[in-house]
This record gives sequence, structure tokens and C-alpha cells, in this order.
Amino acid sequence: MKPNYILSPCGTSLLTNKADNEIRGLIRTYANFYKAEDIPEADRNKLSQRIDSVKQKLEKASVKTVKQLSAELNGILTFYEDKLHKRQQDQHYLLCTDTWLGEQTAQLVKFWLEKHGLGVQLYRQSDLKTEDLTSFQLALSEIVKKFSVIIEGYCNQEYYIVFNLTGGFKSVQGFLQTLAMFYADEAIYIFETGTELLRIPRLPLQMSPGEIITEHFKIIRRLALHLPVEIEETKVIPETLLLSMGSNVALSPWGEVIYKQTKKGLYNRKVWPSPSFKLKYSTKFNKSVENLNPSTYNDLNRKIDLLSQTLELGDKYNLKTLDFKKLRENPVPGSTHEFDASHDKGAPRVCGHYEDGLYVLDKFDKHL
Repeated sequence: MKPNYILSPCGTSLLTNKADNEIRGLIRTYANFYKAEDIPEADRNKLSQRIDSVKQKLEKASVKTVKQLSAELNGILTFYEDKLHKRQQDQHYLLCTDTWLGEQTAQLVKFWLEKHGLGVQLYRQSDLKTEDLTSFQLALSEIVKKFSVIIEGYCNQEYYIVFNLTGGFKSVQGFLQTLAMFYADEAIYIFETGTELLRIPRLPLQMSPGEIITEHFKIIRRLALHLPVEIEETKVIPETLLLSMGSNVALSPWGEVIYKQTKKGLYNRKVWPSPSFKLKYSTKFNKSVENLNPSTYNDLNRKIDLLSQTLELGDKYNLKTLDFKKLRENPVPGSTHEFDASHDKGAPRVCGHYEDGLYVLDKFDKHL
């Protein structure tokens, strides 16, 4: 049986559940405060007492009671069929808002899971509140970037990916349900009865790289790399993939999802045209990258992304990852610099030189 990777957004229901009206009112009042010290001392003490009280209840409670106290734990335990035996290989990731009460509630869930020998990580996401729509959308984009990498790592380790959407805030749940279509093996909810598990398997969705992304690949690639793009250039791209902020434009959370879903397949095909106006490919370089294997193409495209950011965003950007440096003793006549084609030890190098304010890729070579 595969181990499980379970992502659970956390709300504040663990604190509000069975709380009196005064505590509920305090939680509503201070729900969006980032730090405990910003809350008046008398109210902060009452909230701290509530947090301690809930922790004591969790520590002594039976599985049945725990499920009544916490929506998040209800989803996890129902998925486990109330049996925690042999679940120590599972990994839990708790997502909470960037607020004091949000983190404190998630810490209570973490406390209970760790008490029963389960591996838990907690991620406090900034701006994961709906007070400001632009900030909220940017926070969702950050979630896409972070979890696409994390989940890919667990998939490579053959974990079964579950999104537990029983707890958390509705705005976040809706977004994660869409994200689950691309990244999770299944999403789970607790049905209205509070005891039945609603399981939604992964849909057979595959974004076609032959459509929107490929058609506008250079523009979308630059947006994904946070390189400047004129708003006029983006008018050919569906608005749902974009997020406009005054005179700036970026990929929306949905654009991030679709781009990441299709990028690997595209990067495996070939070396794509330069994404930067400061980076040029020579005829010799184009010839040297013919008939490579998909993994090499993927690595090389990613390194070209980093080099493009270095050239446009500053000399110190990505230099360590690229290992971009001057050549010594003129091993490749005409070339002055080189960088790694991949992260592997002894990987091929890419040589190039500066010319008229541009950087020109001269050659991909396994033996310098």
C-alpha cells in the first residue's frame, strides 16, 4: 500500500466549535490580526486561554470526540476509517492563513497528529485572506508554485496524493478543489451527515500543449519567469490566465496551474526559442542541440530560463544555480563564458559570448 501525502487547509472552527458567544466574537474581531501582541492584552489572554483549553481537550479526547471538535481531523480520521495504526509513513501538510489565530488553530491540529506519530509540516501562507482580492490571488499563485514542486517530489516517491477539503475557508477550498484536478489522486470531504466521506477521484484532465500555451508560449513563458511583458502583448491571451495589477500583468493562479501542467511536456520536446531579448542562439548552438534526449532538453530549457532572468533582472540573479562563469585558457575559441546544462555532476556545458549588448549561446558540448 502506498503511503499518503495529505494536504489539509485549516480554518478556525476548532476554536469556535462549542465556544461561547464572547469567544466567537473575539475570534471574528481578531481573525485577521498577524501578531498576538497587536491584540489588546485582556482579549489576547481570553483567546490564549481558549487555545489552551482546546489543546487540553484534544490531548484527552477519544477519536470520536476529536472528530466532533475538528473538521480537519474529522476528514483525516474518516479517510483512515478511524484507524491510525501503520500510518506513520504518511505525510501531512497543513495550510493556514498568515494570521495568529489561523496558525494557532493549525498548530493544534499539528499537535494532535504528531502526538499519534504522524509526520506533519505546517505552512503559513501570507495574504490568504479575502480582504484584498489582488493580494489573495497572488497568495494563490504562491500556493501553486510551492505545492507543484512539493507534490511532484512526493509523486516521484510514489505517495498517494490526497486533498482533504473538509476544513479551511470556502474561498481556499474552491481553489484547492480546482488544483486537486491537476495534482491530487483524490479530493475528500465530509458529507452533510458528518460521518460519510465524499471522495472525488482525479479527473482524466490533460492540458493540451498544442493549444493556448504553445500558441502564446513566449509571452506566457516570460510571465512565468517574472520578466516584463507589455500589456498590449497579453491581449491575445484569455483573461482567466492573467492577473492585472495597474500597469503590470502576471499569470493568474489558473494560468500558473495550466503552465506548470504543460511546461514539462513542452520542455522535453526541443530547445525552445530564446525567451529573452538579451539572449540569442547561434547557428552552431542550434546545430549542437539537435537530437538530444527529452531529459536533456528539459534541463537545458530550464537553464536558459535562469540565464534569461540573470540577463534581464541582474548579474547576481541565479548565478550560483547556473554556475555561470568566465572560461579559462580559451578552451573554446570565440566563447568567453560557460554554464551548466543541468544540475548533474559532470554535466555538459553551454558556451557563449557577449556581443553588442546581447549574450550569444555558441555551443552545447559534453567535452570542454
